Amino acid sequence: MLDSGVNADNPHVSGVFVGHGIGPTGRSREDFVDRIGHGTAVAAAIQEKSPEAEILVIKIFEDELATTLPSLVGGLELSLESDVRLVNLSLGSPRPEHEAVLGEVVGRSRDRGVLIVSPIEHRGRRWWPGALPGVAGVLLDWTCPRQEIRLMAGPGGELVFRASGYPRPVPDVPPDRNLRGISFAAANVTGILARVLELQPEIRTVEEAASWMWAASSSVPPADGPRG
Repeated sequence: MLDSGVNADNPHVSGVFVGHGIGPTGRSREDFVDRIGHGTAVAAAIQEKSPEAEILVIKIFEDELATTLPSLVGGLELSLESDVRLVNLSLGSPRPEHEAVLGEVVGRSRDRGVLIVSPIEHRGRRWWPGALPGVAGVLLDWTCPRQEIRLMAGPGGELVFRASGYPRPVPDVPPDRNLRGISFAAANVTGILARVLELQPEIRTVEEAASWMWAASSSVPPADGPRG
């Protein structure tokens, strides 16, 4: 999970987290404590759907939801070095000049069987790496239940995942006062794909994961019942 870190004392997350921070220049550091709450909420959304998932936390946001290209690339490189199977990116870049740089590391990830989840579009603009081939590109769908994802073909025939932008609910906090948006659509997709990989560890591409979900009658049976 590349985000703002995690607050392991938050009641919505569980388990022992390991992680690193990646500074603006791409250099690694030890601090991965979440000081703005976003990464903790993303981790909670993932764990809600895949409670047994082991999450490597890579902190690339510090005091705001903004990062640099070297930090993002450094986080992706670190995820490759750590032999993860699935990468959650609740972020993206609309800048066309970033496509080639991100495409190179995404291509190596795809060759290693690493599935990357990232928004494909936001506010009418294409985002990278979500729009790159082989990435699980996510669109926000407020009509989609939080425990489901919807598969569809995008304008170029690419596979697109639609998901709810609501995170795990916070008691006594109305949904419109809680964090929400495309970040959590990506997290909801990641949680369900993590469950798919637990059930079918031989899956190595986003397309294989989607095909398995279709063949399984669009049903993924974890304890609390998220469906694809």
